[in-house]
Amino acid sequence: LGLQAGMSLLRGGVTLLSMVMMLLLCVSAGFPADCSRLRKNSPSGVYVIQPAGAPPRVVWCDMDTEGKGWTVVQRNSHDTEIMWKESWTTYKYGFGNVRADYWLGTEYLHLLTQQNTYKVRFVVQNKSNVTHYAEYDIFSVEGEASGYPLRLGRFSGEGEDYLTTYHTKYGGIHDNMKFSTRDKDQDQASGNCASSYGGWWYDKCQNILLNAKNYILWPGICNSGDCKSSLILIKPTDVSWHPPPSQCRSPASTGSHGIHLPH
Repeated sequence: LGLQAGMSLLRGGVTLLSMVMMLLLCVSAGFPADCSRLRKNSPSGVYVIQPAGAPPRVVWCDMDTEGKGWTVVQRNSHDTEIMWKESWTTYKYGFGNVRADYWLGTEYLHLLTQQNTYKVRFVVQNKSNVTHYAEYDIFSVEGEASGYPLRLGRFSGEGEDYLTTYHTKYGGIHDNMKFSTRDKDQDQASGNCASSYGGWWYDKCQNILLNAKNYILWPGICNSGDCKSSLILIKPTDVSWHPPPSQCRSPASTGSHGIHLPH
């Protein structure tokens, strides 16, 4: 019995040591800059990325959507537990659960999109479980000093363009708008749009809104804000599949996720 217990402890110690050594190897080798740097056959799941000039960050990598290698920077569901009416600082550094609903962080959006030319796909699912999307061939968020303004390129996708085209009967436009939160009003409305909904790139106030509790709005798809869910996915415009030296996979992993860092 004593020998069995000793062997069990030894095996446990070896496993723990292996995990620690793997983590140290990953840190020394460097994490991928975004999800597009994963191997093409990697499954969707939780991974650690590290944009240039940023600390490592846990994200959800979408390896199933057309083109693979998308970094999920926002996910929301209509009945989410998240309130979304967070402060400027909370939005800056991100919040939520990468396995459920979350916001990556405006600062991370800025750092991510400064290291390459990125495209974006905004996705919503209506009450009938039909998915709709709008894609833009350029997506970037400028720095905090300028208010984290949104910059979008050319539109493609379904229906009308509600992000870069001005719509007088809705909320104006979203492209080139600064980011607003309940404690930092940078919109063009007389009131504070974010205090009623959540942090977003508002004008007067919104055509499209994905960051709100019990309210995901997309004209023509969910006019009353009753979309079931939303996603914002980004990836470099032109991706060559060059995986990093180490995929930083946990020896205890089932093969679906990379190593987690505390967050």
